[in-house]
Amino acid sequence: MASTTSPALSVSKLDFPFLSSQRNIIFSKENLHQVKMPRRMSKFSGFESDGFILFSSLSGQIGEGSFPSPEATANNNAPEVQVQSSIWNWRGYSIRYQHAGNSGPALVLIHGFGANSDHWRKNIPVLAKSHRVYSIDLIGYGYSDKPNPRQFGESSFYTFETWGTQLNDFCIDVVKDEAFFICNSIGGLVGLQAAVMEPQLCKGVMLLNISLRMLHIKKQPWYGRPLIRSFQNLLRNTDVGKYFFKIVATPESVRNILCQCYHDTSQVTEELVQKILLPGLEPGAVDVFLEFICYSGGPLPEELLPQVKCPVLIGWGEKDPWEPIELGRAYGKFVSVEDFIVLPNVGHCPQDEAPDLVNPLVESFVARHAALSASISTAT
Repeated sequence: MASTTSPALSVSKLDFPFLSSQRNIIFSKENLHQVKMPRRMSKFSGFESDGFILFSSLSGQIGEGSFPSPEATANNNAPEVQVQSSIWNWRGYSIRYQHAGNSGPALVLIHGFGANSDHWRKNIPVLAKSHRVYSIDLIGYGYSDKPNPRQFGESSFYTFETWGTQLNDFCIDVVKDEAFFICNSIGGLVGLQAAVMEPQLCKGVMLLNISLRMLHIKKQPWYGRPLIRSFQNLLRNTDVGKYFFKIVATPESVRNILCQCYHDTSQVTEELVQKILLPGLEPGAVDVFLEFICYSGGPLPEELLPQVKCPVLIGWGEKDPWEPIELGRAYGKFVSVEDFIVLPNVGHCPQDEAPDLVNPLVESFVARHAALSASISTAT
């Protein structure tokens, strides 16, 4: 079993490209509230200081001054935020979403493959103290409707274009405002696709271990592509696929899969297993599951990132066994990506495994660009 504590990691210019070689950040769960940033970051937050800013995972505020002690932070008696669950009617389909918070910038949290809005249960209450937070079940997942893909004939329904459209319509109909998209895994492609389709709706995208899509048809050798298509047809059109899903959709299998992708396996609790498993037992879930694992087309992150007009921040759990960080680092070179941040001793789902690392990163990213937008609006 993996260790439940994360040693301090010295993060240098390699991990934070904006740092000079003389500046290091000790980036750990114990001292994330105290981060010395270079002057360059001050222009985003509107501060004219020596670069000291405060990241608070409790208040969501960024400000200058001395840092609170960990004890003072722990004793913060802020009122508990109430998270509500609602249904949105999208094109005749019922879509479940969760929401909390009455003020501040709008955030939309987007889950990955096989997950749902409950995967953000450790983030919503914290972020909602200073933001309007929404977490959506993409159509086909969670407790949203799961239309049978076969009813759409030859046209694919469960695609990033469909989910990107759903996300943008959600911003228009429910959020009623532009928003920051905070995404995990496959949800990262949904967020990027939505930002490309309707750039005026997205203020920024944060990608947590975005899927590399290594099974995409373009990433397979030409001689292997016929075999891949044959295997996909076998899963989709015979009882083999349903048998495979029956094996996967059990508490034991879900727990084993989660223990593969979580570095700190103590975070794989019975609650988490049930949050992931139960929606997967809903009618129609098997057809959605098989349709998506057979979806080897659509966009790649490297195709979407050059098209994005808003700022992008990438966070990557360094112990992700599915999406190796060595490959993920390449995404940090795109012009739209302001930083690539290594999350030490964390696996594929940082928002759930290490919310004390992720929540402050979300808060600081949003505060920087919300403040920048506000200063631009004032100037014009």
